[in-house]
Amino acid sequence: MKNYPTKNIRNILLLGHGGSGKTTLVEAMAFNAGAIDRMGRIDEGNTLSDFDNEEKRRMFSISSSVIPIEYGGHKLNIIDTPGYFDFVGESAAALEVADAVIIVVDALAGVQVGTEKAIEMLRQADVPAFIVVNKIDRENAKIGKVVEELKASFGNKIVPFIQPWGEGSEMRGIVNIVDMTGRERKDNRCFDAEVPADLIKVLEPYREMIMESVAQTSEDLMEKYFDGEELTTEEIHHGLRQGVLAGDLVPVMSASAVQNIGVETIENMIIDYLPSPDEGNEVGGIDPRDSKEIERPISNDAPFSARVFKTVVDPFVGKLSIFKVMGGTLNSSTEIIDANQDAKVKANHIYVLRGNKQIEVDSLVAGDIGAFSKLTDVKTGDTLCDPADPIVYPPIDFPKPVISMAIDAKDKGSIDKLSTGLHRLIEEDPTITVTRNKETKQTVISGIGEMQLEIISNKLKQKFDVDVELSPMKVPYRETIKKSADAEGKHKKQSGGSGQYGHVFVKFEPMPDPNDDFRFVDKVVGGAVPRNFIPAVEKGLEDCMQHGVLAGYPVTGVQATLYDGSYHPVDSDEMSFKMAAALAYREGMKKANPVILEPIYSLKITVPEEYMGDVMGDLNKKRGRIMGMEPAVGGLQVITAEAPLSELEKYATELRSMTQARGEFEMTFARYEEAPASVSEKVIADAAGGDTEDKGAKKEKGKKDKKKK
Repeated sequence: MKNYPTKNIRNILLLGHGGSGKTTLVEAMAFNAGAIDRMGRIDEGNTLSDFDNEEKRRMFSISSSVIPIEYGGHKLNIIDTPGYFDFVGESAAALEVADAVIIVVDALAGVQVGTEKAIEMLRQADVPAFIVVNKIDRENAKIGKVVEELKASFGNKIVPFIQPWGEGSEMRGIVNIVDMTGRERKDNRCFDAEVPADLIKVLEPYREMIMESVAQTSEDLMEKYFDGEELTTEEIHHGLRQGVLAGDLVPVMSASAVQNIGVETIENMIIDYLPSPDEGNEVGGIDPRDSKEIERPISNDAPFSARVFKTVVDPFVGKLSIFKVMGGTLNSSTEIIDANQDAKVKANHIYVLRGNKQIEVDSLVAGDIGAFSKLTDVKTGDTLCDPADPIVYPPIDFPKPVISMAIDAKDKGSIDKLSTGLHRLIEEDPTITVTRNKETKQTVISGIGEMQLEIISNKLKQKFDVDVELSPMKVPYRETIKKSADAEGKHKKQSGGSGQYGHVFVKFEPMPDPNDDFRFVDKVVGGAVPRNFIPAVEKGLEDCMQHGVLAGYPVTGVQATLYDGSYHPVDSDEMSFKMAAALAYREGMKKANPVILEPIYSLKITVPEEYMGDVMGDLNKKRGRIMGMEPAVGGLQVITAEAPLSELEKYATELRSMTQARGEFEMTFARYEEAPASVSEKVIADAAGGDTEDKGAKKEKGKKDKKKK
């Protein structure tokens, strides 16, 4: 692959709803550029972007991939991203290094949920954009309807640049409205063709929209336009480019990726109207030496720096760190450190990736995208830079996990392989987290959705040969008491030789807040319990508090006061008083009206207004409490609520279903509260080894069997 100057590079991110045709569009672009001899098909599993086994099996993208192509004297780094919401972290990371976005829309489905989410991501990123309305060759495809839907989101920024020549199956090609030139499809390619006069007449209003948009880019052009003078081709192209770069125009382009209609025109317009990396604003970061903020231009004259935005882990190929050069020129002799870890990096080979193919190159200029292999300690989000001029770029803002499940190896001998595999896969997908819950003794994996967790389990099998099982996460309940109780604990043992003797009186009391930690109070007077044994009593009670008397859950919100006791001058020791404390604990806690506490979580739910009733009704069914509501941007409402964790096991999936995937939420632990009697009974029964109803049913069945006999 040739080396291209920064001004001839375009870094383009494809966003859109799943199934809108992003991957097929990449295939057509690569075919036109001569990167492949034949366009791959998703259903045949031979596309450049979807090379992972899971992607081939499921026939949709689950990971972003970079496809560099050489077209028209330029290098286009096309980043294809998944459309399904479980993998939104891939889009979030790629958006950090993209200089422009293309949102792909299905001509039949129009603006879908994934389109809306892509539009919202675009607004936050504030980069220039195209919209490609794909599949315009399908029956009942109406480009006008889709344009009107897009205007609802973008307003007058929407300007058609490419329109279909014919409709549905009768479509012959496309018309470039900017230049009023036609392209007609013949033998899998499009060729220049004269636009019929009747079609020119139909498209004239769109042409007028373009001229008005050009005129608004400068006072001179505005004056010339209103004076009725014809704008030159150069003025039109320059004005449109300025409008696109400023975000004042969002061009709409019609295409059929599968038939390769309109795609070459889109590639030319990417070159003509979208920015090179050095045309954006300076990029801010932190100098790790003094923590001062600094800004750097994306320029070959700047010190070398690069931002790692993706990691690919493969047991056979090794680890690949994919980065964008933010400044300077990278070659094999460039000295590099990982500024986040203050560690020297040794990178002998520089690659560009085209799907799963590694192409070695001698150097990369500012703005280009490449990869290093086998940088063991480098992580996604790290900054690689010149040790003499270090900089740390901001971390990538990944979405937080919202669903958790327990994960375990089916073969207990594969625990180590499971740990290794999870660690490697988390490097690939930072939206996944893995924790070990000491209370429930479960390894908990958390992510954005059920499908994502299922795919992780499949990858563990394929890549690391570990069969795993996903199961519901156990709820970490607590126990406390409702009233005060006095208890005596007396441990006495005599079996020849030195004996054991410990004797205590302890008062157990509920604390004002059941979420408070255990508190021990010493009120012994007169040496009834020697001072050197009192710590043993406290330790004995602390150990016991790890296991409640109802279901074995940790105890909170209890104060234990040691107020009396006795000892033996020979037989008493620390262990004896620990045992005495345990006896007092069991007696006292049972007398003090013990109860089950359940974890309560705070929810922040963002939904379109039309779904408010369904969401609040569902929360009420989950024993939730609505704490408040407030409007948000774009006709959304933010509901703040609280609900028990036991009711939220699959809330991410349920909320998507209720809101057609338009709802989002975050949840954080709030506190523990006393569980209702029905919940407590089930928790206690489960801890004893069965459901209350099951036990009752077995008892009843036993009675019937006896009668039969």
